[in-house]
Amino acid sequence: MTDPADVPAIRLTALRKEFGHVVAVDGIDLEVQHGSVFGFLGPNGAGKTTTLRIMMGLIRPTSGSAELFGRDPARVGVAALDGVAGFVEAPMFYPYLSARRNLHLLADLDDGRGHDLVEQVLGVVELSARGNDKVGGYSQGMKQRLGLAAALLREPRLLLLDEPTNGLDPGGMRDMRALIGELAGEGLTVLLSSHLMGEVEQLCTDLAVVAKGRIRFAGTLDELRQGHGDHDYRLGVSDPARALAAAASLAGTHAALTDDGELLIRADRAAAQELTIALGRAGVGIHAMVPNTPSLERLFFELTEAAPDDESGSAA
Repeated sequence: MTDPADVPAIRLTALRKEFGHVVAVDGIDLEVQHGSVFGFLGPNGAGKTTTLRIMMGLIRPTSGSAELFGRDPARVGVAALDGVAGFVEAPMFYPYLSARRNLHLLADLDDGRGHDLVEQVLGVVELSARGNDKVGGYSQGMKQRLGLAAALLREPRLLLLDEPTNGLDPGGMRDMRALIGELAGEGLTVLLSSHLMGEVEQLCTDLAVVAKGRIRFAGTLDELRQGHGDHDYRLGVSDPARALAAAASLAGTHAALTDDGELLIRADRAAAQELTIALGRAGVGIHAMVPNTPSLERLFFELTEAAPDDESGSAA
């Protein structure tokens, strides 16, 4: 089925979910376009998993809507999940059955679709050689890969993945990231829910940062870096002392001298330009002025720690 180009893969509109007096999702508006690898980033308890559960039709929102290719599970039921697959939290299987048998059972539950894909998806996740082993003997990383294989049985156009590297060792995390990257390269739309900045930074083309059930930022990483707060620069000059004095005289500019005689400057772009003019007038030569790109981790904490307290609480 071909999806209209003007309908996003995911559209969340004023999405809200309350559990008694606890507000888990607090009015989220978000769109994910076709073909993107979208990072849904937030600390534990930010509302990420609850949002994914709503998208997959596992729970109903208190208000608002969550549409997948224009279809809302709360209105049309399981038909909204056509072309959609993934897992929320840890994937579950019958531990006393083999991986192959588990996948064939899942195909039976999906109207028999996917039986002819079992061997292919086991190969994709590199479990062919262990496909006849009981899942109860699998490591956590193998179970996560099997969960991805189960999702791929549906030949999805949209993958919803909740913390896919959770509980994995560094090697397993690397392998899972590589696998998700390969799948995204084949044209799938992927929504990756995570609290790991490095994971999102390596994989995602776009991202949203959520805290206390609310979106704090949505866009590309470049847009986040360019539009959020001041910028850091490393400045090499002919006379560090005079440069430090010149920087101190400018509003909105903070400077510190490093042990190697360079200056670390924090300023917005306009103030940084003003500083270069002031240094020229003071007769201070500039050897180099290199921007220090803020890390996603720093920006993440600035966004989430600045989030106002929600008197009604928050949940996962």
